[in-house]
Amino acid sequence: MALNEVVLAEPRGFCAGVDRAIDIVEHALAKFGAPIYVRHEIVHNTYVVNDLKGKGAVFIEDLADVPPGATLVFSAHGVSKAVQNEAERRGFRIFDATCPLVTKVHVEVAKLHREGYEFIMIGHKGHPEVEGTMGQLDSGIHLVEDVADVARVTPGQTERLAVVTQTTLSVDDAAEILAAVKARFPKVREPKQQDICYATQNRQDAVKLLSAQVDVVIVVGSPTSSNSNRLRELAAKLGTPGHMVDSADELRPEWFEGKARVGLTAGASAPEVLVQQVIDRLRALGAISVRSMDGLTETVKFPLPKGLKLDTPDAPAA
Repeated sequence: MALNEVVLAEPRGFCAGVDRAIDIVEHALAKFGAPIYVRHEIVHNTYVVNDLKGKGAVFIEDLADVPPGATLVFSAHGVSKAVQNEAERRGFRIFDATCPLVTKVHVEVAKLHREGYEFIMIGHKGHPEVEGTMGQLDSGIHLVEDVADVARVTPGQTERLAVVTQTTLSVDDAAEILAAVKARFPKVREPKQQDICYATQNRQDAVKLLSAQVDVVIVVGSPTSSNSNRLRELAAKLGTPGHMVDSADELRPEWFEGKARVGLTAGASAPEVLVQQVIDRLRALGAISVRSMDGLTETVKFPLPKGLKLDTPDAPAA
């Protein structure tokens, strides 16, 4: 059995929040000139970060590395109140590229905190989105990473307890952990709408359909990308071997030995150009045909922050 067909997941690749974050950096470069400083990788993709570096973006972790008066962009993952306050204190021109769906979680945390709530957050320790959300408050957010953590968590009170999640988790894993939270804390308040973002949900749903049709799944995404890792894990959980690659160069011919049909998807921070390069490499390895699955067409778009619209002096007068 030789490699024959590539099946493309739909949807795959960039989501609206990633599109917006990249646009913010590119518009800032066009409007204010290089360098534009970005706290943390704007999105978790090596190709995107290197491309923006080439255009004049400087990625930093410590605000002390940003010169006075510079333009600073917060990454799509969001930042803590402490980072926001320090950036304002240092007097930077700030543009916030936090995904609006992450901002929604921050707003909910602030609102419920004012009503006296404590929080259980389902997420991965050390991920910048989790640090940003937990950093909305000085205390009162308890992180759980798995079902076992739920048994260990000790909130100060249980009458007013709410749950929030990282937006890029495995939908199924988060549901399992949430069930454990509800079993232990029956009065816990759930989000009105699920915190896991539409794009994460859609890409996982597509992989569930894709895995049943193929012999191996390739996920285009960087190792730091949470939602990309979840796609590879999901394929494996469904019984289809899965591999994640940052670029076509990482594909290994032995993955496709005895495999006729390859499924291909990309995490929400991985650009389509990388998918096309993987397709070219798979053709070189013997793939004859490429087809796209039927799937959802995403139409979500998020506006740019004020102050970043490029001037268009040639536009006709009203």
